[in-house]
This record gives sequence, structure tokens and C-alpha cells, in this order.
Amino acid sequence: MKMSEETEMNRIALKTPSGTFLGNGYTTVNEFLGIPYAKAGRFEYCERIDRYEGSLDASKMGNACPQYRQYHPHLDVPERLFYYREFREGIDFRYDEDCLNLNIYTPKDAEDRPVILFFHGGGFNSGSNAEEPFRGYELAKRGIIVVFANYRVGVLGYFAHEEIQKKYGRSGNFGLDDQLQALRWVRDHIEDFGGDKDNITLMGQSAGAISLQYLCLDHQNEGLFKRAAMMSGAGLFPKFARPKRTEDTYPYWLELMELAGCGTFEEFKNADIAKIHDAYEEIRQRRKDSVYNMMPVIDGYLIKEEVGKLIDDPLKIDYLIGFTANDMYAPLMAYIGKRYAVKNGAYVYFFDVDAPGDDNGSFHSSDLRYMFGRLDSSWRPYGEEDREISGMMMDYLASFARSGDPDTATLPHWKKTDRKNHEVLCISSKEVKMGRPSYLRLAGNMLRKGEPKA
Repeated sequence: MKMSEETEMNRIALKTPSGTFLGNGYTTVNEFLGIPYAKAGRFEYCERIDRYEGSLDASKMGNACPQYRQYHPHLDVPERLFYYREFREGIDFRYDEDCLNLNIYTPKDAEDRPVILFFHGGGFNSGSNAEEPFRGYELAKRGIIVVFANYRVGVLGYFAHEEIQKKYGRSGNFGLDDQLQALRWVRDHIEDFGGDKDNITLMGQSAGAISLQYLCLDHQNEGLFKRAAMMSGAGLFPKFARPKRTEDTYPYWLELMELAGCGTFEEFKNADIAKIHDAYEEIRQRRKDSVYNMMPVIDGYLIKEEVGKLIDDPLKIDYLIGFTANDMYAPLMAYIGKRYAVKNGAYVYFFDVDAPGDDNGSFHSSDLRYMFGRLDSSWRPYGEEDREISGMMMDYLASFARSGDPDTATLPHWKKTDRKNHEVLCISSKEVKMGRPSYLRLAGNMLRKGEPKA
């Protein structure tokens, strides 16, 4: 049964110094949806929005960034169909380049509450804050304000060109810059929603976690947030998948422009977005390195130098790291994440709960529904054990957001993983306790299952 707040709704008006937000009020939770935090022209860095004339309708999800699956869904590919059914089926997405918006969930009468700002995953080329399970009802009921950010992805998020470099002194990383501006908006405005601007936890999953990792490697971000929770993406990837220098991606982008029939930057800047994604579909089939060009780059601004040099000196903040038993590259994800935890002192969980309904086990992203309490909005036949685990994970996360320590007197003890303790919190349907995952088993999972299948 779905929570009653989703049906027992009334419109509410929140008056703030920057404007009035018309949101949705439920019994214990308020939500404000689609709030624009910035605006940006194509291939331009965004400008913050800090004032709203009149009353802003914040009752519906905002636009998602245009992306390849809008035009080329590939639902005949098993893993694409799998994630479509898992997180997107039945949701009416609206795509538009005016897509920089936030969804905010608050407890009723919130004041000085801890804040979580979440960045979605999607391989840097897709995703939206409107997907399931990105809803903050259950964490808000635990006293936490939860914010889900949209940012630019794919070509619109990571295109790089010499003309952009001439104009801004940097190029690429539009999506990463959007995330930073979303964080700054939250710091400046979250008090109006009852949040504590000095107690912000950044959280992300997959590409969202990797993005967050980059923000943690820039000491110019010191003081902007207090904690970081990274799901399936902590510690970055090995050398073959680290960010390239901006100029090294130029040939890829010039080839994409040519495929789109554009001979100049201005032509590409003004080209039909569907035509651009047709060109992207073609270059994806031509080149195996598309994924490594369509991601953050070393721009000397947001990512200042080789990540290998930055990784040993991250921000000195509280860290929480998670990975799943059937994660993509599961043993590698576990090894890199744990190594980062040992060096920096982080709370690490290993999620080993098989999702019911098929044989894909603890697939990549399967922990999301548990972490946000969205089991009942899934097609899967989750049971009481799953709900108990979900409740525990949300209690851990809420505690971490409040104090930097997920441990509580009512939950199984969770010790920090560091140079003295190499154990992690192992979460399974049988028990939740500190232990050591088997890398041999993780390797077997990766070889046997690979990508989840519909």
C-alpha cells in the first residue's frame, strides 16, 4: 500500500524573500517540485535564479534534460528495457533545454533541519530527478529535507569546443557546473524551506556519485557541504576511465558536429536537438570511446588536474559509501570504494539483498528503492523483510545526515572503515552486521550475471 501522503494532498503557499512557491502539502510532508535554480543557453554556463516574480507553481515535476533515449530508446536491448521498467515506466517525462530545476521535500513546519541534495545517475548521458525512486517523503518523515537536482547530461552536458574556451576560459563540464550551482542555490535558499544551510549532505548514485567525487576533490568547495554519500561510484574509476583533458576530446566533438551536418560551432549551437541526437546515435555505433568523451573533463577549473594527483587529497568531510553485490564491475567497485574509505575514514555498506521478481540479484541501483523507501511503488513483490531493511537504511542515512555518524542505539552497529578497521556493514536478507564481502564471489557475480536483463 502506498503512503497516504501521495493521495491526501492540498495546495500550499510558501512565502519567502525570493518569491512565493505553490507546492503540495500532505499530512506530514510538503513537496515543492520543478523549482528552477538556474538558466542557461545551449553550450553556455548557467546563471543562477534567485528571485521569482509573483507566485511560482511548484506542484509538478519540471523538465528533464533532452537526452538520447528521448529519440532512440533502444527498448529492444535487454538492459535498457530493464531499467525502463525499473525506474521510468508509467512516468510522463517532459524534455526541454530549460531543465535546471529542483524537487524539494520537507517535514511539516521544518526548522533548521539537515539537508540532503541528491544527484541522479545515468552514465552522464541520461537520467532525471523525476524518475522512480527519487521521492523524499519517507526521509522527510524522519526529519530530513531532501532535494533532487536536474542537471544537463549527454551532449548538452559535456560538449567541448575551442569557441567555448575562448568565451569562458574553460570548456565542457556544463553538467558538473550545474550541480555546483544547484548546491550554491540550496545553500542560499534552503533556510526558507526550513533547512540548515550549514548541514548539507551531498548524495549521488553511479554517475551522480562520480560527479560528487569530483566536487570532493576541489578545495574551492570547502565549506559548501558537510558530508558526502556515494552509492556505486566512490573512489572514481581506474586509469582507463579517468577524465581526459578538454582539448583531447575536441576531435570527438568535431566528428559529432560533422555527422550532424554542422561545419561551425554556431551551426551546432542552433541545430535541431533531434538532429544532434541522431548524430550521437551514429557516433555511438561508430566509436567505442563515446562513453569516455561524454563525461567530465580536466578543464583546469572544476577538475584542475589529473585525478590521480587529486584523489589523495579530498575534502576532509564525513563520507558514506555503498555498493551492491551485483554492481557493474562489482569487485572493482568494491575495491576502489573500500580503498578510498580506508584512506579517508568512511562508513561503507555492502548491499546483498536480491530484488524479488527475477534473478538479477542485487543489481546496480537496486539499493535506491530501499534507501528512499519506494518499495511499494515498484512492480516487484517486495515483502516485510525488504521493508524492514529499507527502514533501517533510511534510519542510517537520516542519522548520517544529522551528525555524520549513521550508527544509532537501535540499529546494528556500523563502524567506520579506516586504517584500523577494514570491515564494512554487510546488509543481507538474513542479517545486517559488520563483515568482509568475498571478492571472489563478487567477481563470480560479475562474470555470471553482467548487466541486468529484462
